[in-house]
Amino acid sequence: MAEPLIRLKNINKTYNPDSDFPTKVLFDINLDFNRGSFSSIIGQSGSGKSTLLNILGTLDRPTSGTISINGKDTASMSKNELSSLRNKTIGFIFQFHYLLPEFTALENVLMPHQISKEQTDAEAYKHAEELLDFVGLTKFKDNPANEMSGGQQQRVAIARSLMNNPDIILADEPTGNLDSDTTETIYKLLRDVNKTYDTTFIVITHDRKIAEKTDRVIELKDGRVDSDFTK
Repeated sequence: MAEPLIRLKNINKTYNPDSDFPTKVLFDINLDFNRGSFSSIIGQSGSGKSTLLNILGTLDRPTSGTISINGKDTASMSKNELSSLRNKTIGFIFQFHYLLPEFTALENVLMPHQISKEQTDAEAYKHAEELLDFVGLTKFKDNPANEMSGGQQQRVAIARSLMNNPDIILADEPTGNLDSDTTETIYKLLRDVNKTYDTTFIVITHDRKIAEKTDRVIELKDGRVDSDFTK
């Protein structure tokens, strides 16, 4: 059996551990995610799902326990090595898309490539245009982000998350600010990305209706895995 793409082993997270009032948020989390899987992590506010997302994305380190990505233990990595890993391996989609409003759709999609300090050549532009075509925004590629609808902006954010061909997409409430029809459109698009690029998806949500559409539903309660169901 192939090694999991992501492995969390005995993950604990405590904020202010040396203070008189430490706050423990995660308790002995053990989870594996296989390549190409489509999973959701659900939980109420305060359940620890945002903290877990930050640890999955290497934006934060656990207080104890290990996280390995592609077989590499991230605990031994420097900040620069983690930054490089994130940029090349992980794409992020947020509830608030965080596009640069004065930049065009195409320029926003190119941003992860430019952050990696690689030359933005004709091939990079072609790839960005192909991604915009994939999410149905070819006609809007030169539109400033602030002149696009919420659904269009989120599709730009999805294209941007794919720019560096990541193995993993972490989606934090990706439809939280969208109406029901647009939510369904965005969810179908995420599924298309998953199937087309064999990208591993982990969707963080409080919406059980969205979670139940994924292949695996992990529920957090008070910082612990309360249930883990695979269809």
